[in-house]
Amino acid sequence: MSTKKTVQTCGKLYWVGEYAVLYPKQGAIIKNIPIYMTATIETAEHYQLASDMFDYSVGLEPDASYALIQETVLVMNNFLASQGLSSRAFSLSISGKMEKEGKKIGLGSSGSVVILTLKAMAALYELDLSSEQLFKLASYVLLKRGDNGSMGDVACIAYEDLIYYQAFDRQAIKKMIEAMSLEQVLAADWGYVIRRITPSLSFDFLVGWTKEPAISKDMIKLVQAAINPAFLAATQEQVLLLEQALTVGDKVAIKASLNKVGSLLADLSPAIYNEKLKQLRSASSGLDSVAKSSGAGGGDCGIALAFDQQAREIIKQRWQEAGIDLLYQERIGQNE
Repeated sequence: MSTKKTVQTCGKLYWVGEYAVLYPKQGAIIKNIPIYMTATIETAEHYQLASDMFDYSVGLEPDASYALIQETVLVMNNFLASQGLSSRAFSLSISGKMEKEGKKIGLGSSGSVVILTLKAMAALYELDLSSEQLFKLASYVLLKRGDNGSMGDVACIAYEDLIYYQAFDRQAIKKMIEAMSLEQVLAADWGYVIRRITPSLSFDFLVGWTKEPAISKDMIKLVQAAINPAFLAATQEQVLLLEQALTVGDKVAIKASLNKVGSLLADLSPAIYNEKLKQLRSASSGLDSVAKSSGAGGGDCGIALAFDQQAREIIKQRWQEAGIDLLYQERIGQNE
C-alpha cells in the first residue's frame, strides 16, 4: 500500500432536468466543471480527518461536522473488506470549498466530498474504481444517511463528463440497503441510466455567477409542491430532445430545448428566477445563443451556450454590466 496520494473531484452544473430529476425515471443533462476539491491521504498510526471547512480535525469518534466523511470511510472500509483488503488508519486532508468571495457558488455538493473521500481511499489502496463503482458507493453513503437528492450531481462528478442521467427509485434502493449487504446492493440493478454525451458541433459554454448564494434544499422545499405530471413530462421530452440535438449537432433544436426548459422552470415558481438570474438569461436575447438558470435557482449560477464569437463577447459584457461574474468558460465540440 502506497504511503501518500493526492486526488481531486470536479464541480458540476445542470443544463436541463433540475427539479424533474428528483423523480424516478426522469432525466437530466449535467456538465462537469473543472473547478476542483483536493484530498491528500497517507498512512498513519491513527485516523485523522481534516477539512478546510472546519478549524479542527477528528478521528472516527462521532462528530456532527465530519459525519459525512466518517460515514464514507466506514462504508469504504466495508467495501475494501469485501475485496479481501484489510483497512488501515490514515490521515486525510480535504481542501477547496468551492466558494468565491466567501460565498457558495453552487458547483459542489455533499456528493463531491463523498466521491473525494472514496477516490482518496481507493488511491491509497491502489484500487482502480470504475466511474460506476464510484457513483454507486457515493450514492450508497448518501442514501444511508437519509439524503434524498437525485444523485445526478454524484453521477456527473463520478463520470467527470457531460452526461445524461436518469434517476432511479431512491426509496426502493434505501429498502435494499436496509435489507442487504453492501456487496449485494452494489451488484444489484438500480434502474438508473448514465450516458456520456459528445456534442458534434462547436460552441462556447459560459457559467455566470450571480453572487447571491441559494440553499438548494430550501429552494426544493419551496418549489416541490408545484411540480406536477405535466411539468415532468414536458421536461423529460426536452431533456431527450436536447441530448439528441447535441449528439447530431442541431443548433436550432439545442436553443429551443434550453429555452423551453428555462420557461418551464420560470412558470413552475417565481422563486427560481430572481432578478439576477432573469438578467443572466436575457443577456442572450437577440444573439446566436441561449441562457438559463442552473440547478435549484434563486441565485448561484446560470449557464449560456454561445454559437459565435460575437454572442460570447456580448453575453460576457452584459453579464459584467449586470454584476454577474464569469465564473468559467469552455470551448465545447469538434473544434476544441
